[in-house]
Amino acid sequence: MFCIYFSVRTTVAVLAVASLALAEPASAVDAPSWQSSVTADQVVLVTAQSTSSTSGVLQTFARQGSKWALVQQPSPVFLGRSGLVPAQSRKQSSGTTPMGTFNLISAFGRSADPGAKLPYVHVDQNDAWTYNPEVPSTYNLFQNVDRTWKSYGKYVEHLWALGAQYDYVVVTDFNTPPGAAYVSPGGVRRTSSPADIRRGGGIFLHVSKGIPTVGCISMAKNVMRSVLNWLDPNAHPIVIIGLENTLMK
Repeated sequence: MFCIYFSVRTTVAVLAVASLALAEPASAVDAPSWQSSVTADQVVLVTAQSTSSTSGVLQTFARQGSKWALVQQPSPVFLGRSGLVPAQSRKQSSGTTPMGTFNLISAFGRSADPGAKLPYVHVDQNDAWTYNPEVPSTYNLFQNVDRTWKSYGKYVEHLWALGAQYDYVVVTDFNTPPGAAYVSPGGVRRTSSPADIRRGGGIFLHVSKGIPTVGCISMAKNVMRSVLNWLDPNAHPIVIIGLENTLMK
């Protein structure tokens, strides 16, 4: 009788221990905070350790039913040379990366279209990105007219001239004009509802040149190409940029 009693008691004890081992604490299965209000089906997640960080980590996720699947393994990225700031506080020429959630709306590159699903422009030496605060109608807009833009001084990016870092680029909608763009006489793209000329523009995902950026997020070329080809406008892709201890808690 003693042996039978001991065996039953031992079995119960073993099962109890096994049950405890299998039961995860609630905090281990809670979804990270970045997932709480996302309606998109594709997410590019960029996290940094602090607001002074000039580098961070990029991952991508795809919605699968009620769960999220990791697509791009964690990959190092460079951020703005002056760290990160909340998007609403960003100032032009500050060298900061805006924190927040932004739509990924289009793409361009010096290299031919690698098979992108987003609208893609293969840029040439005429193409530019303008953000002259003295000309609000052209602020934070892509331009493809053949002109020098000398009057814009430092407030223009000549896309081809910036080299391999712009081989592949994805455009965010950070501070893009709320109004539709149109082509004015002379070929310049303008809008009647300009972006905020105090906050800067041209916040992109692009290829790294090995140093912090002026506000964009840059990464290895193979990662950039992979992310670009994965993004699907039908999935309403977004990028979420923020601090790891906030987004992953």
